Amino acid sequence: MRWTEELPGGPEWLGPEILPLPPGLSHVSITQGANRYLHFLAHRTRRREDGRALTDLMYTMQYQSGRPLNDWRALANPYKDTDDRHPRLGYPTGAVDTAGTLHVFARNAGRGLHLRHEDKSGKWRAWQDLRGSALHEGLTVGVTSKGRIGVLAASEKPAHHWQQAVLGGEFERREDFAVTLVPGTGVALETSEDQLTYYAADAYSSGLLAIRPNGSVVQIGGAPGGDAPSALRTTIEGQDCTVLAHRGVAGSPIFGAFVTNAEEWGVQWADIGRPCVGAPALALDGLGRIVLAMVSTDGSPYVTRQSSSSELTLGQWRRL
Repeated sequence: MRWTEELPGGPEWLGPEILPLPPGLSHVSITQGANRYLHFLAHRTRRREDGRALTDLMYTMQYQSGRPLNDWRALANPYKDTDDRHPRLGYPTGAVDTAGTLHVFARNAGRGLHLRHEDKSGKWRAWQDLRGSALHEGLTVGVTSKGRIGVLAASEKPAHHWQQAVLGGEFERREDFAVTLVPGTGVALETSEDQLTYYAADAYSSGLLAIRPNGSVVQIGGAPGGDAPSALRTTIEGQDCTVLAHRGVAGSPIFGAFVTNAEEWGVQWADIGRPCVGAPALALDGLGRIVLAMVSTDGSPYVTRQSSSSELTLGQWRRL
C-alpha cells in the first residue's frame, strides 16, 4: 500500500493505493534510480508437475508514481531446472547505477554471490558468479553519486565486500572486514564524494558499526533490535550531518544524528518511545525537512516531520 503527499512538504496525504502482488511472491524489495523509476524484485517458489521445487526471481517496474506496475516476469535462475541447486537460490536485492542500469544480487546455492544486470540496450546479461562463501541472507547494497555500486555481505567468516572501480565496471572483491554482522541489518550511504559508509549491527555488541572501505570500523551504539536502519544526509544547524533511524531492542524507533564522517565524536541517540512493527524509514520532504515513518503495533502507518529545517526537533505524529 502506498500513500503520497498531496503537496510537497505536506501535511495532507493521498491514498492508500494498493500495489498488486501476485500469489506466491515473497521477500519483495524495491530500488529506485536517478530517473525515479521504481524497480520491484521478489522471490518465488513453485513446483513442477513431478513435485520438484523450483525458485524464480521475479521483476517488475513502475515508471512514475500513480502509474500501474508492469507485468511481473521471471529473471530466470543461474541453475538449470534439473539442477538440485535450483531451489536454493536466495532472495534478490537490487541497485540502479547512474546510467539507469538495474543490478540484481542474490546469494547462490553455495552461499556465494551471484549478479545479473542489464546491458546498454536493456537486455539482461547472463548470471555472473562473484564468488564469496558462507554468506548470510540480507545483503547491503549502495550506489555512489558517480554510479559505482558497493556490496557488503554478512558471513560466518569476516564480512565480504565488493565494489566497482568505475561506473559500469566489473565488481571487484575487496579486502574483507574483520567484523561479524547481524544479517539483514545494514544500510549504505554516500558520506563523501563517491565513497560509501556501511552501517550495520555488530553481532558481538549491542550497537551499530560504521564501516568504510578504507578499513575503518567505528562503534556508534544505538541498541538495534534486528532490523536494518534507514539513513540520510542533511544540514542541521549549519553542519553536514548523517541521520539514522532503526527499531531498538525495546521495540520503538531509535533516532540518531552526528556529524558526517565523524562518528567517533559521538552520536546523539533518542528513543521515540512509540512501539513500531519492523523498521522505521527516513526521507527528506520537498522542503528539505526530515520525515520519519513507521507502522504502529496496530498496523497503522504514522509519520512525524522535522519542526524546523535548521534544528533536529520532530513534530507531532500523524496517522495516515
